[in-house]
Amino acid sequence: MKSAKGSRRSLVRRAAVAVVASTAALVSLASPASAATATTGTVSITGDPGDWVTGGSSYKYNSDADDVLTLTGSQDNDYVRVGIEGANGDWWTIEFAAPEGQVLAAGTYTDAQRYPFQPSTRPGLDYSGNGRGCNELGGTFTIETIKFGPRGYVEQLDATFEQHCEFSTSAARGEIHLLNPPPPAELTMDIAVSTNGTASAISGKATISGTVDCSTPVRIQLNGRVTQVKHNVLIRGDYSTSVDCVPGAGTAWTAVAEPTGTTPFQRGLVEVTTHGWATDPHYGNVVQVDKTTVVRLDRIRT
Repeated sequence: MKSAKGSRRSLVRRAAVAVVASTAALVSLASPASAATATTGTVSITGDPGDWVTGGSSYKYNSDADDVLTLTGSQDNDYVRVGIEGANGDWWTIEFAAPEGQVLAAGTYTDAQRYPFQPSTRPGLDYSGNGRGCNELGGTFTIETIKFGPRGYVEQLDATFEQHCEFSTSAARGEIHLLNPPPPAELTMDIAVSTNGTASAISGKATISGTVDCSTPVRIQLNGRVTQVKHNVLIRGDYSTSVDCVPGAGTAWTAVAEPTGTTPFQRGLVEVTTHGWATDPHYGNVVQVDKTTVVRLDRIRT
């Protein structure tokens, strides 16, 4: 039995992990979300004599023993990846995928082939690492429990698998029990534009303002356009700014639009379009909000 405790990972192993991860990213059919380190979890693997990947050995990993265990799910909830970085320097990945068009759910999946090269009608499976993997494989896996959160976050996974590298009679078998924290809430945000602004009698620029609201601290990017018609002349100017939003009371923002032509912004009504966006710090997706507001500009001598 090989212990999951031991010396630090070597630089060579780290480089190999990076190469494997880069290759997988190029060929993967899933759209994985961010990995999450398991709060609690264990993974055990055994190999028959003659199994190429395990070398006929057995391995045990535990998040309480400084082994790093991660879960990555797909946006479509049809795929999950288990990452293992043992405290002793071992590194493995275990991937499960449902047949095309299906959600990965509790049940037994037979006739699995190597992910991500399996036919669309077959489930996908791949257990590899420590510099070893299969060119082709056959296998089966059972999902006992799987719980997805938003955008592919995997809160819980209990699964077993059996893999036959190159369709050998020898097999690698594994058992997985991983539990992550409840998924964080997705980012929500809103934009408000004040219905009062100013038009500078000196620069001809329009100043607008407002507030942003958000469910988690995040930097929000804002841009838009101020449009005014005066004496049959169309006056336009774009603006952009950013603001560090804090949940709770609205966070104030101000922006200045410079007219694109020679006609300055003037006192009166303008149309203000505002586009705001921010990247969800938990899931990496972009959240966007659009607003159109009628604003009254007052003339100022600054």
